[in-house]
Amino acid sequence: MPQVNLRSGNATAIMAAPTFTPDEAEFLDNLRRFVAEEVLPCTRTWEEARAFPDEIWPRLGQLGVLAMTLPTELGGTGYSCGTYCEACREIARGDPALAMNIAAINALCVAHFVNFASDEQRAKYLPGIVRGEIKLAWGLTEPDAGSDARRVKTRATPIEGRDGYYHLNGQKMFITNGGKAELIIIVARTSETELSAFFLESAQPGFKLERRIHTVGVSASNTVQFALKDAVGWHTPCTFEQAIGLLYRGRLGIAGMALGIAEKAFELAVEYSKQREQFNRRLCDMQSVQNMIADSAMEIEAARLLLQNAYRLYDQGKSIIKEASFAKLYASETANRVTNRAIQIHGGRGMTPDHLVEKLWRDAKLTEIGEGCSEIQRLVIAKQVLR
Repeated sequence: MPQVNLRSGNATAIMAAPTFTPDEAEFLDNLRRFVAEEVLPCTRTWEEARAFPDEIWPRLGQLGVLAMTLPTELGGTGYSCGTYCEACREIARGDPALAMNIAAINALCVAHFVNFASDEQRAKYLPGIVRGEIKLAWGLTEPDAGSDARRVKTRATPIEGRDGYYHLNGQKMFITNGGKAELIIIVARTSETELSAFFLESAQPGFKLERRIHTVGVSASNTVQFALKDAVGWHTPCTFEQAIGLLYRGRLGIAGMALGIAEKAFELAVEYSKQREQFNRRLCDMQSVQNMIADSAMEIEAARLLLQNAYRLYDQGKSIIKEASFAKLYASETANRVTNRAIQIHGGRGMTPDHLVEKLWRDAKLTEIGEGCSEIQRLVIAKQVLR
């Protein structure tokens, strides 16, 4: 593919087709088959059960999905950010809820081990994580701390005589996979001005699961609210800013998820428009439908290019604060527009569970909210542009 110079102000970016190592390409091919054979056929069943089967986690471990972002020296595969994003996209084409979990596990939880954990902590947990035996969650959000993450109230108090261990007291909500996770990374306040992060094993008296939070989309994901009362947490020394910095790659994972949703909905809409006839014409022969198809095709391509540009910069070791928000914002809003058009093309049938587009429509909404809502993304972009 020829390279194209794209100018934005004084900056010049070189866009080219993404490249992957032979191992990464084989991994993505295997993942594509897994999604087609073992994920997509089950997506409705998982939604109805509001749960993934327990055996999905060891299966993901076998495929290497749980160790994509873990360096080889720590027992992972050390794949690129591009591979991680493409994996999230492929999984979302089969089941967006699973893609959301995979995105969070790799970009937030596993990355936390890479950047902040001690050798002792890595040795204790990472082998089980890689095999899918230890399920993970990342606990930041609270009833009064969502977009304004600095409002976290959960307190961390050093335990006398146990260096590195703290008592955690507070409440967390909207925690992805929080009801299934054996290990949760908790962001908590160590003083009036400072926050840090802690490993929390959920199988302890100080952890109380308060309720499962049922959502209109990504319903198979076990999203919960829980309370901590003198729960024991193992400190992973890092500042709040360092922990939050993991969200930048996390946003690319959600952008990949959104792109996968949009691609699948678009594929279904185009296929349906070629089969369905009204007024003695196929839907795809009607200009109004062609306009929707054209807009969706263009927006999907733009979202893909924004995502590829962002993960290419990340893999080059460059800052992606603005580019991650570009990709996440545009891809998520594209997913919502494309799924909405897909339902419109399907007509009344699109509003029924007989067609997957209604599920994709509901699942897409999460991408505008999770990992920083659209309003936050616009705020980040504006700050970067105006600084």
